[in-house]
Amino acid sequence: MEKMLNKKIVTHNGTFHADDLFASAVLSILLEKKGENFEIVRTRDIDIINSADYVFDVGGIYDPEKNRFDHHQTGGAGTHADGIPYAAFGLVWKKFGEEICESKEISERLEKKIVEAIDANDNGINLYETKGEITPFTIQDILFSFRPTWQETEDYDIPFFELLPFVKKILLREIKRMKDVIVAEDFVEKSYDQAVDKRLIILDGHYPWGEVMQKYIEPLYVISVKADLWRVECVRKDKFSFENRKNLPKEWAGKREDLAEITGVDDAIFCHNGLFLAVAKSKEGAIKLAELALQNNN
Repeated sequence: MEKMLNKKIVTHNGTFHADDLFASAVLSILLEKKGENFEIVRTRDIDIINSADYVFDVGGIYDPEKNRFDHHQTGGAGTHADGIPYAAFGLVWKKFGEEICESKEISERLEKKIVEAIDANDNGINLYETKGEITPFTIQDILFSFRPTWQETEDYDIPFFELLPFVKKILLREIKRMKDVIVAEDFVEKSYDQAVDKRLIILDGHYPWGEVMQKYIEPLYVISVKADLWRVECVRKDKFSFENRKNLPKEWAGKREDLAEITGVDDAIFCHNGLFLAVAKSKEGAIKLAELALQNNN
């Protein structure tokens, strides 16, 4: 039986970034889905680069027809629709994202959620404002923590290949989660349509609802069930903020056993100090809490 030749994936050697790790993950998932053997080589050797089946983040060429995905050449390799320059991850995703997601919608949503953020970071574009000396601890920071320090042996291949299975798992989980989010949105939309008072949306499960609620101006609270407990959650002013459209009553903050006494709702058991979540043992109890919160003016 003739032995199948390995496909050769090439990226640069030396230090690694999130974009080359995630691009490696995309191509690994792609070829595994196809049942093809492959190897990943980290090098800048031009002969090895020229002989590869896929090349990204090195080589100075962007030619998707030939599976060349570099963005370091003069003029770069174009931008996403909103102007964020492509890095290797984005270029590989542009060609193969829909195929590994098995869905154009999932691919497009994950481009916004993950791909552009990593591409922006690789191109030196800030996506957030800092607060004093505090900055977000990002996926890039997590991956960079595995780089050798100045006191360690300068071998970047070992942590790169140790991290690759982890990065693949992140991508596969995000694809699965986005698929389930899209299915859930139909249930959430129906619950909104059927709500008599659209300030209060009652769900029959613990569905992700944030994106749907942001489309409508009326919803203030959402009730859902998780682990047999019924939750009242505040709708945020926007998806990038922790500020709520309407907080729960301030006198509920941090209350547990005494929440039932304060509210008159017998099975009320908890309210978060941040006034964005209250919990009751029954659906009826959660509805009563939400109705009280709607009536409250503080």
